[in-house]
Amino acid sequence: MSEVARDLYLDLMKKAVANTIYQDPDIWFGDSWDEMRSGVREDRAFDAKRREYGMDVPRTAHTMVGLKRLDNIRECVTGVLEDDVPGDLVETGVWRGGASIFMRAILKAYEVKDRTVWVADSFEGLPVADTEKYPADRWAPLHLMNDLLTASADTVRENFKAYGLLDGQVRFLEGWFRDTLPDAPIERLAVLRMDGDLYESTMDALTHLYPKLSPGGYVIVDDYSALVSCRLAVTHYREKHGIGDPIHTVDRSGVYWQKSG
Repeated sequence: MSEVARDLYLDLMKKAVANTIYQDPDIWFGDSWDEMRSGVREDRAFDAKRREYGMDVPRTAHTMVGLKRLDNIRECVTGVLEDDVPGDLVETGVWRGGASIFMRAILKAYEVKDRTVWVADSFEGLPVADTEKYPADRWAPLHLMNDLLTASADTVRENFKAYGLLDGQVRFLEGWFRDTLPDAPIERLAVLRMDGDLYESTMDALTHLYPKLSPGGYVIVDDYSALVSCRLAVTHYREKHGIGDPIHTVDRSGVYWQKSG
């Protein structure tokens, strides 16, 4: 694939998974936890800026991470390809699969056949937080949004298939991270993208997958600046393991860092 064709394909894929082409509405779920508990769910008109920064819950788009964070995925994945950093790609917390689909599309565009995209999710939404064991999760009762945050594994597979990207280079890890990640058959990683929201989910991903990340590989944290629970897990893990690699901002929510040697 020529460089021009590759850029056109990946730009179209980005717009497709974020659905900035047909511009589906944003689902408004309230401005407080009390409103969320009440079950308010209203369609609001597509807002290009909110979609760019991943600030909405799209009605039909395959991802809610926004264009900025999709650009970051491309930057990180192409970076490890260009630098020949060994390992697979994983996303922990995939919703409808759009970001993982975009990862697979990048491998396809670069004709990479020796790396796998791992798709890890409960496919049941978020668990009720264990606030005794993980006090930070009391600030984010996100299970109240499971009607919006749940997509089945079959749905995600069908979404991959719709783009012609469901093949042997895509593997699913189905279940709660505490159950699937400790024994996940992943040998090495080049990109670890975390979108688990909760302290527990983020810490599970870091504990079991970060040691498998190759030097030069990237860690992407989707909700670092948006959710205190997620940010605390990252902070505590980095402090415990003496990780001083600088954290870079993607947008109002996402960050990333590159693992040093």
